[in-house]
Amino acid sequence: MKNSIAIAFAFISFGAMAQLKGTVLGSNGSVQEPIEGAKVYLLNAKTGDITCDAGNFELILPRTLPDTLVFSALGYISDTVVVTKEDRFINMKVVLFADEVLPEIIVEYRKNTKTISKLKVLAVEEISLGELRKAACCNLSESFETNVSVDVNFTDAVSGARTIQMMGLEGVYTQIQFENIPYLRGLEQPFGLSSFPGTWINSIQITKGTGNVVNGYESMAGLVNIEMFKPQDMDAFFLNGYGNIYGRAELNAHGSMHVSKKWSTALFAHGSGMFAENNHNHDNFMDAPMGTLFSFNNRWHYQGEKMEAQIGVNSYLESKYGGEVGYRKGANNGLYGMETDAKHLDVYAKTGFFMKKPYNSIGVIYNLKYQENDALFGVRQFRGVEKRGYVNGVFESIIGNTMHKYKVGLSGVFIDMDQQMDSLTDNRVEIVPGAFAEYTYTGPRLTTVIGARGDYHNLYNFQFSPRVHAKYAITEFTDLRVTAGKGWRVPNYMIDNISLLATSRQWIAPTETLPEISWNFGGSLVQSFKLFGNQASVVVDYYHTLFERQLIVDRDENVHQIIFRNMTSKSFSNSFQTEFSFTPFSRFDIRLAYKFLDVRAEYGGQLQQKVMVPKHRGFINVAYHTRNNKWEFDVTASVFGTSRLPVAQLDSVTFTTDNHSKVYPQLSAQITYKHKKWDFYIGGENLTNYRQNHPIIDAENPFGTYFDATRIWAPVMGINVYAGFRYVIAHKKQE
Repeated sequence: MKNSIAIAFAFISFGAMAQLKGTVLGSNGSVQEPIEGAKVYLLNAKTGDITCDAGNFELILPRTLPDTLVFSALGYISDTVVVTKEDRFINMKVVLFADEVLPEIIVEYRKNTKTISKLKVLAVEEISLGELRKAACCNLSESFETNVSVDVNFTDAVSGARTIQMMGLEGVYTQIQFENIPYLRGLEQPFGLSSFPGTWINSIQITKGTGNVVNGYESMAGLVNIEMFKPQDMDAFFLNGYGNIYGRAELNAHGSMHVSKKWSTALFAHGSGMFAENNHNHDNFMDAPMGTLFSFNNRWHYQGEKMEAQIGVNSYLESKYGGEVGYRKGANNGLYGMETDAKHLDVYAKTGFFMKKPYNSIGVIYNLKYQENDALFGVRQFRGVEKRGYVNGVFESIIGNTMHKYKVGLSGVFIDMDQQMDSLTDNRVEIVPGAFAEYTYTGPRLTTVIGARGDYHNLYNFQFSPRVHAKYAITEFTDLRVTAGKGWRVPNYMIDNISLLATSRQWIAPTETLPEISWNFGGSLVQSFKLFGNQASVVVDYYHTLFERQLIVDRDENVHQIIFRNMTSKSFSNSFQTEFSFTPFSRFDIRLAYKFLDVRAEYGGQLQQKVMVPKHRGFINVAYHTRNNKWEFDVTASVFGTSRLPVAQLDSVTFTTDNHSKVYPQLSAQITYKHKKWDFYIGGENLTNYRQNHPIIDAENPFGTYFDATRIWAPVMGINVYAGFRYVIAHKKQE
């Protein structure tokens, strides 16, 4: 008889020894009930468990994996599943069918492409590979097209740079990590989203709020963690090509090999560029910059009996130019030009040590980075060089039993950053040693995480960051989560706001650089239920971020200036979001969402809404795949509400009157066809063809007093049609 196991799982924390929990159910074809006394047995490890009256079991997975898990019960057909290292810390649901169930009965299982883990204390949204492939996702900045928690916006109308927003706050307040290693910090922040190819990403985890203290102190609005394909479990070869009607093209290739039983490696390569000049709004400025990006990554994985390690090197070179039509890089022909050049190299490593005592583990993360950024906006220039080092060591154990766990550790950050813009300079060396501790209680219904970290900054002295998170299972289908905590960061007013060079306004630098400090409070409610006999869920969350101190960018006090000032206790953000997911029939998924943002600070001497943040957003995603999985259809639509715009001067006597943006829609769609080793896809973006009229103020006089290309709130380019392919060769199965 065909296998009949359905597994629903959600990952939790990393450790050397891991619990595997789950439930065994019995089915007679129509009703499923827990099986008491079912045997759960690991063949190689020769360990097992017997299910209780609720059908629950609990096992310790061995260090040596994979292994075969056998399920058997009197009156039911036995079944097996292979568990690997990647299956550690999963919650498993197993269905065994009664002997009399006909063999024709086949249970279909398809994991949701976007989920919130039931086991994690924090509300962590998991964006799977299936969700990422609903759109082209050429790079990280385009990987949130079907997600409403993260907004991605263009920063100006000439550079093509994108930034993310969570809870209406800029991306600098969201801690972005690459497999728990700090990423896109400092000089990388403004242009780095486009430097990480989308085809390298296996999944993304989005956490709202301050996150765990183990991950650092910079998570103020949320945390985004990128999981890349790993050598030990990825395909042998992957090739992807992409092109669109505006002249953008890219090619991606990666592959892996198992060097030995303990060593495996993978190579990733990416090349892309914008090769055509576009000016569809006829303002004599390119709609998107031209240029190229080349990215490379080589990573290794070691799996020993007492140690696991990863090491890798990542680098990219990016060169872009834009501005007035006809401008070319390095040309001094009197035209307004924009140029950006970025050089990046970083080495990263992760090591995990297996202790003799169960539940004890040590993990260490290392990272070294070098970054160069050069930018030109008209006659305004920026130059930045950054050298960064990071280390984080964690010891994890239990107190008595697995209901009481703790983590303690030490961290260190070194930053040597030099920035120069026109006549302004911002050079400093930061050294930040830190220590942290975290306690986790796991009860039948209540799980709490209490943590604190202390960091000593060589320029700003001691900073203490307490955080607490809790999850309460009200019912089997209802989870309530609450979170509170403090986060802080040191701002870099130049690179954080480099897009504001695309205006003639004078920069008024802050009198001193001080850490930004915020407190975040919030919670979420997740309710799963049946609707018309099919699976559905509702998620509601609310978060409040209060700034104890924030570096404000004031564009309202003077229309000819951009003023940076340190503000205390007058900035806040309120974020409310609700999301409804429903599968009305097999293979057809609908997701509806609504988000409300209220983000305010003191601008121009009064408390006002933050500019460029829509207060309302509506969202719908519809996905369908055929029974044989040959065809996939995806449609995503959003409606963005109005946002406040900064006042601007149009000429010597006239000021803008459109100081609020308009409501506008966005529509995208994609069709994917799969044939053996090939995927072919075609799609469209901005299918409503909505474009912002006159995105650049005084485009006719780019070197004049009133030029401003930073009041951008909607797309500049119209309908975009793209097409691409994916080709995959899997590893041959080992006998």
